[in-house]
Amino acid sequence: MHHPPTDPDERAARLYDATAARAGRAVLAGYSTSFGLGSRLLGHRARADIEAVYALVRIADEIVDTYRGPDAGALLDELEAQTARALESGYSTNLVVHAFAATARRTGIDHDEVDPFFASMRTDLTVRVHDRASYEAYVHGSAEVVGLMCLAVFLNADRLPGEPVRRGNETLRAGAQALGSAFQKINFLRDLGADSDGLGRSYFPDVTPGSLTQAQLDAILAEIAADLETAHDALPGLPRRARIAVDATLGLYERLLGQLAQTPPDEVLTRRVRLATPRKLAVVAGVVARQSWSHA
Repeated sequence: MHHPPTDPDERAARLYDATAARAGRAVLAGYSTSFGLGSRLLGHRARADIEAVYALVRIADEIVDTYRGPDAGALLDELEAQTARALESGYSTNLVVHAFAATARRTGIDHDEVDPFFASMRTDLTVRVHDRASYEAYVHGSAEVVGLMCLAVFLNADRLPGEPVRRGNETLRAGAQALGSAFQKINFLRDLGADSDGLGRSYFPDVTPGSLTQAQLDAILAEIAADLETAHDALPGLPRRARIAVDATLGLYERLLGQLAQTPPDEVLTRRVRLATPRKLAVVAGVVARQSWSHA
């Protein structure tokens, strides 16, 4: 049975933690519908932790993609420094960082994931066109490690104090990285025109800004499909609620991939492919029904 804290300092600390968690929830609600729909299928603890991870990732992304001021590099450096300090101390005056650090310390997320993420974000300030090596390094830091962060949350949501952190086997870790990679590449495609026109960027190797051939599009779609297949292979090893949430999110992005496959390259460059809300809800409901039936 849960008993409320009686010590005033403990009550104050829990209030701060809860306020930081609400900040993460607000960031996710404001920026993502597809990711947010999937997270709602998680248990309370895992959902709050996913919100905390998403919020830190989003804030860093906003620095390099939306703000882009002359001091963007310094701001990103400070956010990374705040995160590093909070990983050590468990506290930050930045509510988003505070929530992330609490999640990271409880689930085993550490510098192996955090450092490559900030390195990729920093790349966005200087690199405009990627070759294969820089593209793979960018996707690893910006997406694959985020997938590993999410896996850490899923595996450790119900871990009791004193129990060892659960890391997951190779199949789970490969699936988590592939999941993050697929989501990132789909969003690269959806934002191809905006990244080219507004930011002068081209993430895909050999694809120059403002240009996309059918052969290039087909190759990118095949690469994403392979990532999604690897992610699917890992689903059975996830805890049940995480499996349902990931399956639903996979379903949403598979629909986006299907729409992109039916979109001519010149349209991919000029409009952002989206799923209508009713279709998103139908996809999620279908996954929940299928998963529930399989466990009936």
